[in-house]
Amino acid sequence: MAWYINPDNGGQQSIADSCTKAAGGKYRIKTSLLPSDATQQREQLVRRLAAKDSGLDLMSLDPVFVAEAANAGFLEPFSDQDKGTFTQGVFPAAVESSTWDGKLYAAPFWANTQLLWYRKSVAQKAGVDPTQPDFTWDKMIDAAVKTGTKVGVQGNRYEGYMVLISALISSAGGRVLSEADKGEDAKIELDSPAGKQAATIIAKLARSKAASPTISTDTEEESRSTINGKNGGFLVNWPYVWAAENGDAKDGVIDKGIPADLGWARYPKVSPDKESKPPFGGIELGVGAYGKHKKGFAVDAAKCITSPENMKKYMLAEGNPAARAEIYDDPEIKKQFPMAALIRDSINAAEPRPITPYYGDVSAAVQSRWHAPATVNPESTPRKSSEFVRQVLQGQALL
Repeated sequence: MAWYINPDNGGQQSIADSCTKAAGGKYRIKTSLLPSDATQQREQLVRRLAAKDSGLDLMSLDPVFVAEAANAGFLEPFSDQDKGTFTQGVFPAAVESSTWDGKLYAAPFWANTQLLWYRKSVAQKAGVDPTQPDFTWDKMIDAAVKTGTKVGVQGNRYEGYMVLISALISSAGGRVLSEADKGEDAKIELDSPAGKQAATIIAKLARSKAASPTISTDTEEESRSTINGKNGGFLVNWPYVWAAENGDAKDGVIDKGIPADLGWARYPKVSPDKESKPPFGGIELGVGAYGKHKKGFAVDAAKCITSPENMKKYMLAEGNPAARAEIYDDPEIKKQFPMAALIRDSINAAEPRPITPYYGDVSAAVQSRWHAPATVNPESTPRKSSEFVRQVLQGQALL
């Protein structure tokens, strides 16, 4: 049985081996590696699923692509009985992202969200406390400018930038789109007060001295590097940062004192009077609709892979947060992740990106009109991007 996995350091292979052993000879899980980029993963899987490839039994899916694959008939829905197994104790955003048209099409494996990481010495010098309820993006940018430090974000033209845009709009109380069930007639809500607030923040950061010189090409790793140099200040990024920073310090790649100076807090607010809506990410397991084992062994394997025991094992091995809230109370998890409670609470409050079968087109259209970050204009970018998304969905414009 084939399981198409996203790249990691061997954690999924280890789980595949243990689940194969637990199956007692009923099946053997063989892993195949997908590209590292989420969009490239989607392209490879969609091509094979469209060809009704019977070799796709299990696949690791970015949550934003579940609706598209389900709507196209590429995924086998789980039964109502199995739905309870896969969703019990799972974060609401993970269940929502795994569901399409009232049916569960994917099993949440690990969830993800972004935290605010900061150098405690810089925050102290700036006279700010990122853990306080009134900490906003404006305060963060101003603090970085004041101290001559940087705010690291993902500003390259890729899915990570869409994560930033969507999270800012959600945190401002808006949405990228709604009424996704109407397909190409979904309501585009970029041209809104929330969209303008998001654009204002991106423009302010990108044109300030707090921006990385390479903000328009920064992905997760490039933005992480901004917090390690002499100008390191603030960073919005995924929880993998903690393990990566400690690993780099141990290996001598960065100063050994940096992890001790690293603080963490909830995703910054857009407005002091609105709770932030951290972005949601992760990986969910889908069963291929044309696979040879879709009715039996593939479902059994998915249950094994997404069990609480294996979610914990994977979080400890790879640093990727589990999709079940109970795991964050485990002593081993709390020891390895001192910010475990913050990760749990942030995922619990996270807002998924638009759940639509046209997500790939929506994301690419938004990115094209909001990139580069320094060109974003609060007075025109939300409106122009809204018009372009509508044109793309209705086949009136090409990406």
